Amino acid sequence: MRGDSVNANHMNSQKNPSESLSADVIVIGAGAVGSLMAWQLASQGANVLILEAGPRIDRASAAQNFYDSAVKGPNAPYPSQTYAPHPMDAHDYMVQAGPQVFGGSFMRAVGGTTWHWTGFSTRFRPDDFKTRSLYGVGQDWPLAYEDLLEHYLFIEREWGTTGDNAFDQGGPRHGKPFPLPPVPMTYADKLIRDALAPLGYSVGPFSHARNSEPFDGRPPCCGSASCVPICPIGAKYDASVHVAKAEAAGARLLAQTLVEHIEVGADSLIQGVRIRRADGSRTTARAKLYVLAAHAIETPNLLLRSAQPHAPQGVANRSDAVGRYLMGQVDLDTRALTRQPLYTYRAPTTTAGILELRDGPVRKEHAAIGTSFLNRGWRTGLGPMQRSAHLIKAGLRGSELTAALNDQCARELAINSSVETLPMAHNRVQPDPELRDSSGMPRPRVSFTVDEYSLRAIEKARQRHNDITKALGCTDVVSDEPSVATAIIAGTARMGTDARQSVVDPWCRSHDHANLFVVGTANFPTMPINAPTLTAAALGMRALPALRKDLSTGRFAAVA
Repeated sequence: MRGDSVNANHMNSQKNPSESLSADVIVIGAGAVGSLMAWQLASQGANVLILEAGPRIDRASAAQNFYDSAVKGPNAPYPSQTYAPHPMDAHDYMVQAGPQVFGGSFMRAVGGTTWHWTGFSTRFRPDDFKTRSLYGVGQDWPLAYEDLLEHYLFIEREWGTTGDNAFDQGGPRHGKPFPLPPVPMTYADKLIRDALAPLGYSVGPFSHARNSEPFDGRPPCCGSASCVPICPIGAKYDASVHVAKAEAAGARLLAQTLVEHIEVGADSLIQGVRIRRADGSRTTARAKLYVLAAHAIETPNLLLRSAQPHAPQGVANRSDAVGRYLMGQVDLDTRALTRQPLYTYRAPTTTAGILELRDGPVRKEHAAIGTSFLNRGWRTGLGPMQRSAHLIKAGLRGSELTAALNDQCARELAINSSVETLPMAHNRVQPDPELRDSSGMPRPRVSFTVDEYSLRAIEKARQRHNDITKALGCTDVVSDEPSVATAIIAGTARMGTDARQSVVDPWCRSHDHANLFVVGTANFPTMPINAPTLTAAALGMRALPALRKDLSTGRFAAVA
C-alpha cells in the first residue's frame, strides 16, 4: 500500500497500542544500517515495521541540551530515557566486569548513534579483510573488499560523501570520484602537515558524510566543531534522514518501543518479538523476516536474554559466539599549547590525520594506528570555560583576561591516536544475572582486556605524539592514560562460514534461525582503524537480495 492509505495505517497503529502488529519484515533498530535496509525494502513494496527503543530527536532541543550540559559528553544532547536507557558515562548503564573499563558510547534513538558520530565515511582497506592471512593476527573475513565495492558506492551517494580523490584512506575508488567536493583541511591541519613533513609523516584529509555544499535538502557544514556530539544544522548525515525516507516509502515506525524478548518456534524460526511501549503497554509483533540492527552492545544483550526451550543458550547462539569477540579502539589523547596559533574551535571536529601506520607489515608486530588532530580544541565546549577559570585564578581580569584567553584558545593542540584491538573470545557482553536497568531489563555486563598487541601500538603512538609536540614547539604538554572510551564498538555477533564459530553467514543470516538477519558492527570479525559505519551499512545492503528473494519466493509463511 502507498499514499494516503499508508499514512492512515501509520496513524492508526500509533493510536491503537493494543493492536496485533504484523509485517513482512520487522527491523529492530532505527540506526545507520536498519534505516537504510528498511527504506530499500519498503521502496520495493515490502510491508516493513521498524521498532526503535528510543525516542525521536528534536535537533533544536538536543542542541539546547548540549548548551546547558555541564559535561559536554557524547550523549549530553540526548538524555537517557527510563524506558530505553543508554550510557551517559562508562559506569551508569554498562556493568564493568573488568579488568579494563570499556567506555563504549552509544545511544538509543531514531537515527541511532549517528546523531553523535564524527561523520567519517571511510571504507575499510582491502587488507583489513584478511589480517590473519597477511599479518598472522585477527581473523579473515568471509568476504573481500570487492564484495562490498558496489555497496560502498551506493551508500556514499546516498549520504552525500565528501572527499578529496587524491586521498582514499586506503580504500581504492577505481576511478569513481567522491559524490561531493572535499571538506577542506583547516589552517591547523596545514600548519601541522608542514611541521611534520621533515620527520617523514604525511598528513591527508578524511572523507565525510557531511555536506560540503547543499545536498538532499540539507545545508553545507557551518564549521561549528561540535559534530561530536551534535551537528546543529543537519549538515552532517544522521540516520533519521533514511528513517524519514523509509516512512515516506510506506514503512511504519514505532519509536519508544523496546523489544524485550525474541520468540523461537520448534522449527527454529523466529515466531515474533515481544515489545513494550514507553507507557508500559505490551504486545507481540510478528513477521516473515526479522532484521536485528540494535548495535553491538544491545544486540547480544537481547539475543542472550531471550534464552528459551527452543534456544536454550540464547537466540542465534548455538556457537556460543554471541556476545564474544567484543572489540573497540584504545585511545591515547595529548593536549598542548603550540608556539603559533592554530585557530581551533572551528570546522568539523576532525578533518585530517597522519597516513602512516594505518596498515602494512607493521601489523605483524603491533596494531594499526590512526592519528588525527581535533579542531574542537582541548575539551570541546568546556575548554574555553576551564581555561578562563584557570586564568582568573591566576589573577587576570578585564582586557588582560580576554587577550590571554583568545591567545591560548587559538594555540590549543589536541592529538588523538586510536589503535585497533584483536577479537578475543573472553572480551564479551552478557546480560547481568542480577542488575537491572531502569526499564527492568538486564544491564549489559562487559568483560574486557586490552591485548599486548594493542599496547605495543599505544607506545608507538606515544612516541609519535612526542614527535608532534616537539616539532610544533609545544608547551603545557599533557597526555591522558590510554583508555577504551569509544563510540566504535564491534564484534559480539561475528560473521563466518563455520556455524560452530560464528553467528551469521557472509550475508548476515543467522546460522541458527533462517528468517533472522543480524546486521551492524556486531558482524565484524575484526575492527580495523578506519571508521566502521560505512562498512556496517554496506554489509546490510549486501544482505538485501537474500531478504528480497525470501519474500518473493514465499519461503516463510505469512504471519497472522
